[in-house]
Amino acid sequence: MKVSVVVTVLNEENTIVKLLDSLLVQTKEANEIVVVDGSSNDKTAEIINRYQKKGARVIVFIEPCSIAEGRNFGIKMAKSPIIAQIDAGCVAKDDWLEKLIEPFERKAVEVVAGFYVMTGDSTLQRAVKPFLGTPQEWFKPETFLPSARSMAFRKSVWKKIGGFSEKLEKTSEDTLFNYNLIKRGIKIIRAKDALVYWEMPKTFSEILSKLYNYARGDSKSRIWWHPLQRISTHNIKIMSIFARYLVVFLFLFFSINLPELLYILMLGFLIYLGWSIIKMRDVVKDAKARLWLPVIQVASDFAIMAGFLSGLWRK
Repeated sequence: MKVSVVVTVLNEENTIVKLLDSLLVQTKEANEIVVVDGSSNDKTAEIINRYQKKGARVIVFIEPCSIAEGRNFGIKMAKSPIIAQIDAGCVAKDDWLEKLIEPFERKAVEVVAGFYVMTGDSTLQRAVKPFLGTPQEWFKPETFLPSARSMAFRKSVWKKIGGFSEKLEKTSEDTLFNYNLIKRGIKIIRAKDALVYWEMPKTFSEILSKLYNYARGDSKSRIWWHPLQRISTHNIKIMSIFARYLVVFLFLFFSINLPELLYILMLGFLIYLGWSIIKMRDVVKDAKARLWLPVIQVASDFAIMAGFLSGLWRK
């Protein structure tokens, strides 16, 4: 079964070696590894060229493009009928590709969702996992939607739904891709054992930047109702965040004449901070990491609201 692995990268000199090394030792050998470099200004392209000189099955294209444009270009240039995707910043488990494409032995299978393990040694990295992805403890095979960091599909399906939306520059292009799949009635097979390892951001600013961009992409995707998630879409959840802070504003406004409302507001805020720890208790089990949860919760609320508004403003 012929398969092309397609990767988009930009300024990944610190992660590209681990990624390519993991792809070149797979138990199922890819027919080609297509890398689309969105015009990196670091040593990413130079590093990839070293692999090519060693005879590795790596093809690189340097194209100034967004992530969605890079995905579409790489898939278009790929020669195999099955496309596997993994993102920069990830490392594939040695049997990732084998497990990911195994379901395609059945001709009816068109899309397979692999999974990912979120990694990181610091307490901040351990704390932020449930804010950025789906922890293994929360995996539900009937509703989990594929991420482009671990998924595969027939190239014919990509053509059928018009590829990845290029109106989404940085994030959520795979969310909209999945939405279009489901709207077309295309069944998604879940392969939880097809794993990649995804390292969490190491700094607080990187975390907030990701959350901002995720929310901005969700806003631009305009997905409010989802056939699988129903009203539990990202955008509906973001609206609930706005609703929380609207209540805070109203309490502050009316407390001008009713100062006792401030006590209720303070109690509510403390409950909210405690709730941020309780709801993550089955995922974040490290006591030190849990101390980060209230901080991340409040900071992420504002990053998400800002990103959402930016997406509405810049159509």
